[in-house]
Amino acid sequence: MTREAEQRKGLDGQAVLLMAGLTDLALSTPGSALGTVRGLLRRSDAAELVAEAERDLTARGRLVLDRYAAAPPAHLEILARRALDRQAGR
Repeated sequence: MTREAEQRKGLDGQAVLLMAGLTDLALSTPGSALGTVRGLLRRSDAAELVAEAERDLTARGRLVLDRYAAAPPAHLEILARRALDRQAGR
């Protein structure tokens, strides 16, 4: 787990992840999202669905933030880590 991921823990980080997940969901599937929400509201296990939706949105938000907010690791750093791993394996 990276430092950025560790810093995202907590209530503020959870809210950011949920909002990023909701935004991504709203932008990717505008028509079907409304129909899905209406169908979900009619179900009897709404509390379980809300908890599952929160987990899904958090995961989706984490993916969105990791995709756009995190800088990729430096190329030379990756090569150095691989070389150290090879040396440790010998």
